[in-house]
Amino acid sequence: MNEHTDEVIANVLHADGKFGYVRNDSGGRGETGDAADHDVDARLLPAARAVAPRWTARPPSAPSTSNSSRTSTWRGRPRCTTRRPPPCSRAGPRRGAAPQGIRPKKTRDGYARVWALWSEFHGSLAERTGTALPLTAVTLVGFVVWLDEVKKAAPNSIDRRLTGVTVTARSMGAEVPKEATRAARTALKPLKLDPTRQARGRGQAVAITPDQIRRMNTADPAVPRKPGSRRHRRTYARTELAVLRDRALHTLAFGIAGRSQEVSALDDTGIRLVAEGLEVHVPSVKGRPARDVVVAYGENIESCPVRCWLAWKDAAGLDGGPAFRPVDQWNCLSDRRLSPDGCRQAQTRAAERAGLDARITGHSYRAGLITTGRKKGKRAEKLRAQSGHAENSPVFWKYVRDGEKWEDAATDGIGL
Repeated sequence: MNEHTDEVIANVLHADGKFGYVRNDSGGRGETGDAADHDVDARLLPAARAVAPRWTARPPSAPSTSNSSRTSTWRGRPRCTTRRPPPCSRAGPRRGAAPQGIRPKKTRDGYARVWALWSEFHGSLAERTGTALPLTAVTLVGFVVWLDEVKKAAPNSIDRRLTGVTVTARSMGAEVPKEATRAARTALKPLKLDPTRQARGRGQAVAITPDQIRRMNTADPAVPRKPGSRRHRRTYARTELAVLRDRALHTLAFGIAGRSQEVSALDDTGIRLVAEGLEVHVPSVKGRPARDVVVAYGENIESCPVRCWLAWKDAAGLDGGPAFRPVDQWNCLSDRRLSPDGCRQAQTRAAERAGLDARITGHSYRAGLITTGRKKGKRAEKLRAQSGHAENSPVFWKYVRDGEKWEDAATDGIGL
């Protein structure tokens, strides 16, 4: 934790009724002064002002009367909280909390990583203050500062991590005041307006084009050895099955505007060949409704989803089961399903082999179909039915606007 971050968190943690703070050069307690007299981050102080001065936690030296209770004062009146501050391994599940089986595994894993970050931050505060601080507006605002200054996280990532900490703490039985989350997000608002901080994230997915898919499908299958790899050969050739699978994966993901989870969940029996092309059943993933879409024959052999799918199906001998499966370096086909991460890796690595400048991700195929389709005059309703977006989805309409921005341009044909 650098000196500037220590100072900002110290200002938040040691806020008093005058909104002064305690600081000295050695990092210990010093004289109390007004925040305006010191070089502090003024963005964060108003966020904690409304809540932090009203809370006075029990001092570390005070004896504890119970393992599950703690006495404090709020606006000068006694207040008792019935739970110890998180992290707390003994806290049980909150009444009414969603069972773990309902929440998708990817979400649970993400919340676990967020909780590990919170535990790291919470532990560092405990070392400095000598006690485990409760989850209040003060500590949540400090968490925002820590993620911003130490972890260099993007504002949207910080927002998601605040949600993860809140949901996890409440599921463990801890009380998280609404004032605390409100103060933390108030502190986060100025960060979202900073272009430098916004640039830390990956940003919106780059929309892939049919031309880029053709370049990926026709790229050299030889893969150069990565620096530090234990492989003896300087290059190794990808197997024929892997090449055919990736071609079908790229084109079909684009054709159905599929998420990586949806592409992974496709079954051979859910893809039916008809005279016009393919009828594809896209299964339900992460609570989203299933949908049935059609994919027509393409104009180019290298990027035609129907031809690429039939070539892969014939070579792999698919007869039911997962549509896309792992292929090892000896050209052996697995009977398992290619995971969503496996689909994303196949797409990203294919873009690297093709020498594409843009960073292609799994979401690039959804953005690509909508943007390209709108440029070609496809109706928004048709594109939304293909991708499965909600009618009021801001992301979908952002893709539509990207495809329309050169349609009837304001400076086109006005005599310039």
